[in-house]
Amino acid sequence: MLVTEMLKLAPSLEQGQALLATMRACNTAATRAAEVAFAHRIANKIALQKLVYTDLRHEFGLSAQMAVRSIAKACGAYKRDKTIKPAFRELGAVAYDQRILTWKGRDAVSLLTLSGRVVIPVLYRGRWLDSEGATLRGQADLVYLDGVFFLAVVVEIPEPPRQEEPQRWLGVDLGIVNLATDSTGEPYSGKEVRAVRRRNARLRARLQAKNTKSAKRLLKRRRRKESRFARNINHVISKQLVGKAKDTRSGIALEDLQGIRERVTVRKAQRADLHSWGFHQLRTFMTYKAALAGVPVRLVDPRNTSRTCPGCGHIDKRNRPTRDDFRCVSCGLAGPADHFAAINIGRRAVRHAADDAA
Repeated sequence: MLVTEMLKLAPSLEQGQALLATMRACNTAATRAAEVAFAHRIANKIALQKLVYTDLRHEFGLSAQMAVRSIAKACGAYKRDKTIKPAFRELGAVAYDQRILTWKGRDAVSLLTLSGRVVIPVLYRGRWLDSEGATLRGQADLVYLDGVFFLAVVVEIPEPPRQEEPQRWLGVDLGIVNLATDSTGEPYSGKEVRAVRRRNARLRARLQAKNTKSAKRLLKRRRRKESRFARNINHVISKQLVGKAKDTRSGIALEDLQGIRERVTVRKAQRADLHSWGFHQLRTFMTYKAALAGVPVRLVDPRNTSRTCPGCGHIDKRNRPTRDDFRCVSCGLAGPADHFAAINIGRRAVRHAADDAA
């Protein structure tokens, strides 16, 4: 499977200045190419290259391959939404391929800049690059974050043998109050994440009202801190769920929540919680951790999982009188709503597996 690793670089002061100048030139060139693509409605990289390649090289001092990569970046952004003229941040990530990047042993990398090649030490190689059978794939992205240079590389690592189709599936219900609840009844609370986000929202409103440079710097720091906190919570939860599934020789059943933000309507007070819900990140973490552990993952239709009685199978909106409680109007079975939903998700995975086998 493919994973992305962030390698920390340690350039000298002179090398750092060369890298920053190169990033500014490449991003400005990509913005210029995007302007031409938008004006001429050109999404084809070869066609756009014929119009802007020579000008980009002369105006910004780019090498041949840097100009090509800048044009590719512009085309990629324009293709995603042709109604918007793309513009790139001055120090946005810059793609390096094998023509302008060379590895010098295990702990150094050679990168092309506007002033020539520089050999930069790699301080941190990450957790995957040195694992057995790992190989580098494709291009790398030069990233500048908070005064530190990173190289984002794609690493292919061998997957362990996948276990046979499991007889049991650990159903996982994703939510906002409880970020996840599994079919054994264990909840993984989202209380801490919601508290941090609401506290930051109040602080953000005060800082935005001030609109000073120091307030904007603090806003940026708080946003990144909040993102790191939520990301860590999702890593912890996904690791626990995958570990439980592996220990019990079970698969993991998840709801396919694609497009849920467009389908669901909530009150105004709940909109911030809905739109900051990191269910996709949590699902992504569980999927790749499960692949590394040899645990199968199956997506199921989420329709009515929280309204279906796991005892008698009766489906009714009235079965869920509150967010936390489930009480079947047919058989009277009662319990935590998230737990019952997770049980239904696990059972759907069992039925889908049986259908596939048939």
